[in-house]
Amino acid sequence: MTTKHTIPSDEDLTAFIDGELTAEEADRIEAMVKEDESVAERLEFLARASLPFEQAFAQLLAEAPREKLEAMLAAIPAQQSAKSRPAPAFANRRRFLGALAASLVAGIAIDRAVIGIGARFSAKDENSEWRAVVADYISLYTAETLAGPAPGREDQAAQLAGFDETLGLSLSPEAVSLPGIDFKRALLLQYDGKALAQIAYLDPETGPMALCIVKSAAGPKAPDLEIRKGMNVVYWSNATHAFMLIGRIPVDRMKELGEDVSKRLSA
Repeated sequence: MTTKHTIPSDEDLTAFIDGELTAEEADRIEAMVKEDESVAERLEFLARASLPFEQAFAQLLAEAPREKLEAMLAAIPAQQSAKSRPAPAFANRRRFLGALAASLVAGIAIDRAVIGIGARFSAKDENSEWRAVVADYISLYTAETLAGPAPGREDQAAQLAGFDETLGLSLSPEAVSLPGIDFKRALLLQYDGKALAQIAYLDPETGPMALCIVKSAAGPKAPDLEIRKGMNVVYWSNATHAFMLIGRIPVDRMKELGEDVSKRLSA
C-alpha cells in the first residue's frame, strides 16, 4: 500500500457504499481500494452482506420512543456529497442503524457490533464468509430482543415448515430442540442472494443463541469449533447444506449441543 492515509473503518466503507461521503473522502477510499487488496476485499464483503436487520429488530424498534428518536436523528447534520453515487439498496440500512444507535441513548440495549463488522475474512472461503456475517448479526441480539413466551410445538412446526420449499430441508421442532434452552422463533433471511434459515433461542444463563442453515455444495464436514464476535460457533455441513450453532455458552457445552443437533439433522 502506498497511500499514507489511515485505513478506512467499516463505518467509512459503509458510508462509501451508501454514497454518503464527500467527493474528497470518496476519492481517497477509491484510491485505497485500487492500491490495497485487503481494503478492496473488505469493501466487497460489506457490500455483499444483505441480512435484513430491520426485520429482526422490528419489534424492538416498535417499542422505542419514536418521537424522541426522530428528534435526535433530526438533530444530526446531514453530509453534503459533491458527487452523486448510486446506493439506494443500502440507504435504508444506514437509516435503520442510525435508529439503533439512537436507541442506545434512549436506554434500549443494543450491542456495539452494529458499527463494528469484525475481522477480515477471505471472500474465496464461502462458508467462512457467511458464518462471519451471521456472527455480526447475532451479536446484535440481547435477551430483550427475544423476550416473550416461547411458542408451542404447533407454532414452532408452522414456522419451520417455511424452510422446506425454500431450502429443501424438512425440520421438526424435535430435530432442532436444544435441551434447557427455549426455542424463540424461526426466520427465513437472505445472504448474498441465498436463503438463510435462522432459528433463534434464548438460554436463561448466557442469552441469545441461533442455529443457522444455508444451501452449500462444499461437501460433508464434521463439526468443528471457532470463535466469532466473542461467541462460540460449532459448524458443520452435509452434502447439501451448511450449518452453524452460535452462542455464548461455554465451549464444552456448545460442542456437546452442536454434535447432538448435527446428528439429529443428519438422521
